[in-house]
Amino acid sequence: MRRKVLGRKASFLTAAAVVAHTIWTSAAPALTYPLYAQEWHLTTFTTTAIFAVYPVFVVLMLVVFGNVSDYIGRREAMLLGLAASLTGTIMFALAPDVDWIFIGRAFMGVGVGLSAGPSAAAVVEFSAPGRTAQAGSATAAAQAFGMIGAALAGGALIEYAPLPTRLNFVVLTAVLVVVMVATWMLPNHTASRPAGRWRPRLPSIPNGVFATFVTATAAVTASYVLGAMTLSLGAQVARDIIASQNALVNGGTIALFAISSAIATLPARGAKPGRVMLAGSVIAIVSSGLLALAGALHSLVFYTIAQIGSGMAYSLLLLGGLSLVNAAAPVTHRGATLSALFLVAYLAQAVVALLLGKIATWASLSFAVDIGVATVAVLALVTLLLDAVRSAVASRSTRRARGH
Repeated sequence: MRRKVLGRKASFLTAAAVVAHTIWTSAAPALTYPLYAQEWHLTTFTTTAIFAVYPVFVVLMLVVFGNVSDYIGRREAMLLGLAASLTGTIMFALAPDVDWIFIGRAFMGVGVGLSAGPSAAAVVEFSAPGRTAQAGSATAAAQAFGMIGAALAGGALIEYAPLPTRLNFVVLTAVLVVVMVATWMLPNHTASRPAGRWRPRLPSIPNGVFATFVTATAAVTASYVLGAMTLSLGAQVARDIIASQNALVNGGTIALFAISSAIATLPARGAKPGRVMLAGSVIAIVSSGLLALAGALHSLVFYTIAQIGSGMAYSLLLLGGLSLVNAAAPVTHRGATLSALFLVAYLAQAVVALLLGKIATWASLSFAVDIGVATVAVLALVTLLLDAVRSAVASRSTRRARGH
């Protein structure tokens, strides 16, 4: 029996769906952390450690398998990743204790580590002719959609359906099965494969793109740290500091983060990456300040506004960074270059989540939020500085080339 093969448009949408799954699986447990803490008497450090296990295993996969899709094909790498994510989601749905949660989270990290780079590269390669420059927007929008699904579906199921710690993951299991079937029907497509056989190696940065890579990585890292604050602590902040007890309302504030993230990609399409990152950095600094103010005043209104701003900043920083890399990386090393970028961003996400969890347990949740706000502000400023340096160097090189 011959395998049905999707056309370009359907393949593009399927690749975007795989991108969306990388955020949905990351965000799915966000609203259940307070329930786990209540049911199993867990500390804030333990619940943030559950979150942090995920990026740790993402990083391990990126270190070992960061360039594998350049050799075996995007489809095969994404299928392996989806299978691991599915295993982790099933473990969450069946978990009798917190040990299963940690193991399930590790499988989710493996799944995303195997599929994050390949799916982002596949979005570029399945884009319509002449529209590959918009792949960064599509990737950012897909991630936003994944977070919206996790926040709204999870919030509604937790608040109004039975089995609040399980049904959410049953639904996600069904979603992943559908995405796997669609991915199976993708053409086994890689734009141009490197010579030689694959072997494990650190994700590498091609010659001539180091300055661009560092700038893009700073932007995406700032974006992912914003995401870590929202997904590892957001539900507990809404519940304990803002004093909102409704899971759908709390999920709604996270969904606002994702919705504003998706909307922010629309006017940014076609804009220069430097301008997009500038806007994202400024909004990140302002919204982080509003988040600290919301915690101090116990204000749901300020918290909601901060989540909207943070979502915009997340998307703009991610879009600006990915657009820089997509434009600069050679096609034969695109998967490895994107994997290197995600490696740094996910590692920073894990470190920040664990640090904030430890601070929240040792001192207070509000103090942990303040530290997170300061971290985001510093990363945003570093992004601005690096992009200014990169732009100056590029302008100088252009003038020299014209002079000769």
